[in-house]
Amino acid sequence: MSDNSHEEDHTGPIKTPKQLLMTVFFSFVAPVFIIIGLVYFVVSQNKPAAGASNLEKAVAQRIQKVGSVEIRDANRELKSGEEVFKVQCTACHTSGAAGAPKIGDAAAWGPRIATGFEALLNSALKGKGAMAAQGGGDFEDLEIARAVVYMANAGGAKFEAPKAPAAAASAAASK
Repeated sequence: MSDNSHEEDHTGPIKTPKQLLMTVFFSFVAPVFIIIGLVYFVVSQNKPAAGASNLEKAVAQRIQKVGSVEIRDANRELKSGEEVFKVQCTACHTSGAAGAPKIGDAAAWGPRIATGFEALLNSALKGKGAMAAQGGGDFEDLEIARAVVYMANAGGAKFEAPKAPAAAASAAASK
């Protein structure tokens, strides 16, 4: 009749339990990690570029004109050295921030005064070290010169404050 002893050899690719576990792993777990990686790759491409959080502002900055016109009152009264110091220079020269010589510190101002007024004015107008040109302010060169004289004289110099060109011309005419 029939013989129940089927002793046929298994001919499939998986022959051991270890091979079965590896097949399950690479069939199910590995694709999950691959999908997660692909999703991360695709999503990361949609992030806005640096500085593009406000797109309109970023575009406006990139296409702005090369030059600009600034309108000021040409007839405004020029500030004194002390006024310019209080508005613009006091932030660094009162505390000594970023290596700025403190106002009234003769030891710190001495070597700078020795270079002369023109060198000090040039440093103030063009910038030096951490100080921006004109100290980063919106003053006329004459006003910056007055502030330089004010600070240097407080440090022991004997510089004369520069006068406005119109005032100098009228003073020469009155003599």
